[in-house]
Amino acid sequence: MRNLPTICPSCQSQLRVARLVCSECGTAVEGSFPLPLLASLPRDDQQFILDFVKSSGSLKEMARLLGVSYPTVRNRLDEIIARLRAAEEEESA
Repeated sequence: MRNLPTICPSCQSQLRVARLVCSECGTAVEGSFPLPLLASLPRDDQQFILDFVKSSGSLKEMARLLGVSYPTVRNRLDEIIARLRAAEEEESA
């Protein structure tokens, strides 16, 4: 699967969605829509969040799955939270 581009290759600004199309009937909706906040994260952070949710939010289970220590998982989660907060602030600016 290809990664969804989120950054403009020309000016490095955040991309927006311009067109959504129904794969069943072909109906299209056009406009200028922001990408979901989680889509602004790197692919590996998105996967971490997905795994975290699937492990019922258990840092202990995440440490076991990833083969790392609990503090390592906690630090990774804190880094992702910081990136999400920064992205939220950027969106509201």
